[in-house]
Amino acid sequence: MLSTKVHYLKYPKSANLVNLCGKINSDYVAVSFNKTRARNYHLSVTTNTTKQHLLLPATLNGISLPGGGQALRFSSADTTTAAKTVVDLSNIPEAPPVPPAPLEEVTINALGEPTFASIGLGGWSPVGMVENIMEYLHVTCDLPWWGAIALGTLAVRIIIFPLVIMAQRNAAKMGNNMPQMQVLQLKMSEARQTGNVLDASRYAQEMMLFMKGKNINPLKNMIVPIAQAPLFISFFMSLRAMANTPVESMREGGLFWFTDLTVADPTFILPIITSATLYLTIEVGTDSARLSAQNMGMMKYVLRALPICIFPFTMNFPAAILTYWACSNFISLVQVSILKIPSVRDYFKIERMVVHKPEALPIKKKKFLEGIKEFEQFREHPKQI
Repeated sequence: MLSTKVHYLKYPKSANLVNLCGKINSDYVAVSFNKTRARNYHLSVTTNTTKQHLLLPATLNGISLPGGGQALRFSSADTTTAAKTVVDLSNIPEAPPVPPAPLEEVTINALGEPTFASIGLGGWSPVGMVENIMEYLHVTCDLPWWGAIALGTLAVRIIIFPLVIMAQRNAAKMGNNMPQMQVLQLKMSEARQTGNVLDASRYAQEMMLFMKGKNINPLKNMIVPIAQAPLFISFFMSLRAMANTPVESMREGGLFWFTDLTVADPTFILPIITSATLYLTIEVGTDSARLSAQNMGMMKYVLRALPICIFPFTMNFPAAILTYWACSNFISLVQVSILKIPSVRDYFKIERMVVHKPEALPIKKKKFLEGIKEFEQFREHPKQI
């Protein structure tokens, strides 16, 4: 025992392998002597001879050795095992099923159909108010959908009828006073062409005083289209929403060959009727002004081409939209025809139209190609026309 302690004093490096308590484990440290009587110390491991074991002080290790000391073993395989943790996935339970979506309450109206409010229609917007009116006419008045659309169109046209009378009065006054207005217009154009700013301003002032004295305002001719535009858009969007939702009762709410109002007319008869009635309305006269008046100019030809241009689009519209559009065109035709009756015009205080011969007017009526040529010249030389 004394010789062993002396050996540790001679070889201090070997003391790092022994616990500070001075106890040596015979299972881990073996002492042997060779023929030259030199003492060699070998570390032997009974389990795995390829691993190198490092004995550390008891304060730094967590593994107890048989001699009361502490030891910690390190190896590449041990560190790999410690870094990778194997998780058993066979015992993971399955995900719970997705709970079903809560059922929305559907309110039934008097006809046994879902109300518009329960299927996302209606409201206080212009489109929603039109949908509410359609539902009221269908449910309360017990009308089929085509009848509700036609009656709703008629009610709206009756509401804006006073604006039509106002526009007709203004159009009649403009037509009857057309020669005097054209004289002032010619003088004003000549003054502008010669560069006489004072005369041009004077004639423009005379034109304004003349129209004010006759109670003529060109903007009044546009009051009906301006009023009809938001109504048409509201009806268009509401009927399209009703067809796309769809309202199931509209599948059988049509008439004659177009029984399903939620789809386009497969025979194309309804879009043809819509374009034809629009063309007749333009030819006979709109609600705002007569197309035969001289102030229409090239606009008359543009309006005549409108029914043909819109046909490729209207042929794909749902039948509900075309039902409204065709009804509106028929109402316009009837309205214009009635307002041409002299007794009706006298009742609404609309002046009777004075027919002016084209050759008697200061401004001669130009043909279509001449109008286009003059327009092109105006674009190139605006001060010379």
